[in-house]
Amino acid sequence: MNFFDKLLVATERNQSLLYVALDPDPDSLPQRYASDNRLTGLRDWLHDIITETADIVCAYKPTLGYYQALGPAGLELLEDILQLIPENVPVILDAKHSDLNTSTVFARMAFERWGVDACTLSPFAGLDHVAPFLVYPGKAVFILCATANFSGAELQEYSLKDLPWYLQLVQAAKNWGTPEQLGLEVMGSIPDVVGKVRKNAPERLILWLGDVVKREDLGEILAAGLNENGEGLLVPVPADLLAEERCSEAVQRLRDTVNIKRLEIMREGPSCELWLPDVCFLQHQAHRDLILQLFDIGCITFGDHVQASGAIFPYYIDLRKIISQPQIFHQIVGAYAEILEVLEYDRIAGIPYGSLPTATGLALRLEKPMIFPRKEVKAHGAKRVIEGNFVEGEKIVVVDDILISGKSVMEGAQKLKAAGLEVEDIVVFIDHEKGVKDRLRENGYRGHSVLKISEIAETLYQAGRIDSQQYQLFVDY
Repeated sequence: MNFFDKLLVATERNQSLLYVALDPDPDSLPQRYASDNRLTGLRDWLHDIITETADIVCAYKPTLGYYQALGPAGLELLEDILQLIPENVPVILDAKHSDLNTSTVFARMAFERWGVDACTLSPFAGLDHVAPFLVYPGKAVFILCATANFSGAELQEYSLKDLPWYLQLVQAAKNWGTPEQLGLEVMGSIPDVVGKVRKNAPERLILWLGDVVKREDLGEILAAGLNENGEGLLVPVPADLLAEERCSEAVQRLRDTVNIKRLEIMREGPSCELWLPDVCFLQHQAHRDLILQLFDIGCITFGDHVQASGAIFPYYIDLRKIISQPQIFHQIVGAYAEILEVLEYDRIAGIPYGSLPTATGLALRLEKPMIFPRKEVKAHGAKRVIEGNFVEGEKIVVVDDILISGKSVMEGAQKLKAAGLEVEDIVVFIDHEKGVKDRLRENGYRGHSVLKISEIAETLYQAGRIDSQQYQLFVDY
């Protein structure tokens, strides 16, 4: 998974734009971690920060300079801390590397040895300096384009052709790499600067370094830096919050404050609705927010409906609506991807028609080729049963939306097998349970699902979205 997809999944999973700077600054070390061995105290502190915040933030950002200042032992500490960060949370190494001559070897160190997902650069030498970092597939760079120190304005605000130098840098950097490869780093708490960077680079991710989260103009920074979908801006957790004994509580409050302000901003003029949770649960559940979103946008309704199998259910789940909700669609594709990433296959096959958008999204995200069996064979053209290119004997993973009886997905799988393809795994979004996976197994397939119908019912009931009578309908059918 590339950096931007990994970040997107973490952002959606934790409903957070916050990142944590993992900086071993001895001057900031809380007294409770004081030790005869300074490095031990710093390590224990950073370890606890990671443990406390891994399910609240979307990224970690170790600043290389702090580790270098501790000497060889500091670089060993960096490698140790990187090993402690969960694999599903992206790491941005804040190196601000600026030396053209060592760019290739430093890129190798950052991406190959340390295994970070992204790195910050000071790009005075231009594309020649940045290029060695861009040759690593799935990795990313952030270009430092603006700082807040007083003397820095002498250069950054220098105007040529009515455009300050830092914005000329933004314009140039956009030609160096794609939005998936290259973001922008902005230091300081001046909404005007952040807003100008966003205006000149609406498609770019902005890594913001500032202390505004402790001030009243947080809303102004968010309004200036968020993109039209209420995203695209990474917000730092202040160092003083990380020094608190239970920093998770403070960071969670900050995350909630940011989300409330995001919602207010989006309500003023969103291009698509931004969903944020409105209930608090005491226990963690992986896909709770996703279930609530599906209900809130009308994917789950009540009333008698005839299913494709002919059965009549007192409720209906319509996943076709998700294609009009980018935020939710991204999450659903990401949830499927977590399952597919551990399976062995050559191509993805979507079952017409409901799962074709999802299969397409998965093919793009996982960089796997896609095919699909036609629901009906055309009487004209090539008259293909299977659309897309494939080679006989290849292994196919089948993707569908809802597993109720298993009839339609097995019919699609049989068409693929009749064409000489192997099908072992079937991945769906919702498993209706009632023994349907057992039926798949009896026919030689392994069934996988993101959600179970009982999980959906329990979550909606706990959140007060459905009453006990509606909950029982899910249980009975």
